[in-house]
Amino acid sequence: MSKTYTYAAQSATEKLAPFTLERREPGANDVQIDILHCGVCHSDLHTARNEWANTLYPSVPGHEIVGRVSAVGSDVKNFKVGDLAGVGCMVDSCQHCPSCAEGEEQYCENGFTGTYNGPMFGGENTYGGYSTRIVVKENFVLHISHAEKDLAAVAPLLCAGITTYSPLSHWKTGPGKKVGIVGLGGLGHMGVKIAAAMGAHVVLFTTSESKREDGLRLGAKEVVISKDAEQMAAHTNSFDFILNTVAAKHDLDPFLSLLKRDGTLTLVGAPEHPHPSPTVFNLILKRRSLAGSLIGGIRETQEMLDFCAKHKIVSDIEPIDIQYINEAYERMLKSDVKYRFVIDMASLRKEEAA
Repeated sequence: MSKTYTYAAQSATEKLAPFTLERREPGANDVQIDILHCGVCHSDLHTARNEWANTLYPSVPGHEIVGRVSAVGSDVKNFKVGDLAGVGCMVDSCQHCPSCAEGEEQYCENGFTGTYNGPMFGGENTYGGYSTRIVVKENFVLHISHAEKDLAAVAPLLCAGITTYSPLSHWKTGPGKKVGIVGLGGLGHMGVKIAAAMGAHVVLFTTSESKREDGLRLGAKEVVISKDAEQMAAHTNSFDFILNTVAAKHDLDPFLSLLKRDGTLTLVGAPEHPHPSPTVFNLILKRRSLAGSLIGGIRETQEMLDFCAKHKIVSDIEPIDIQYINEAYERMLKSDVKYRFVIDMASLRKEEAA
């Protein structure tokens, strides 16, 4: 075991603070990564504050990790010391159920193991990327091919990127498709960029007129203010697909009404309280579908990273030092970031050295 410096929450009411834990030494199939940058996801805040009532303490959040390989096990074939590498939301799964066999580990029937907060159905705690290093099975490590200068902005792709890429890919959005993105936050801004790069006609839905200019800059062809009934009505029955990234309870019927026959509204935002049930006739009269999507498997996450590298897509970020993390959480609650905080782990190493 080797001592590793981190920031952790010790309870739901305590701020994140320095904490030293022990990581395992790399085994035969393990990759050790010195973490350079880690994105800050809303899930980090939910978990640190036990808002989903399942947190294991101490909690070291962080599942948008990029860094450099510093050691590999004897049986590791695809990584070598010095490689740039990433780790997303998962560090293990059963590897033998039908979902795992199909490369959809996020839907592992026995529950995947989160990069932090342990296995889905209970088990030993795991500790995430607010840390100087991490040790992960090779099968759950990703190759990073973006330019090194973009590494900080690559980090959020490991969650926000794959969370939006996976449904956009699964529902085959692309040229000739009219695609809506609901919300312009950490997830929504990635959804706009990726859908546009796929060749779709992208329409951003937002409640804020102030986000119109940013939506167009990011790749939307149109911006609709969703609280304006007249603007919404102009798009009735016209969308092939709508991706809803909003993580707050709201009425889904206005968006379902915008779908063509056989169109799909897919949810990726995880609200604290359930959405009101949609009107059944809004679904059955046009054979519309209401669906959900959860991140992506390792194969698809690598596909997403390669797609984003090819199209020069990264997140819009605000870099921060680890010492600012508690203030960043408060700002994140107010949506006061464009569009993702990313921790520079050099700040953690300096603190460790001091």
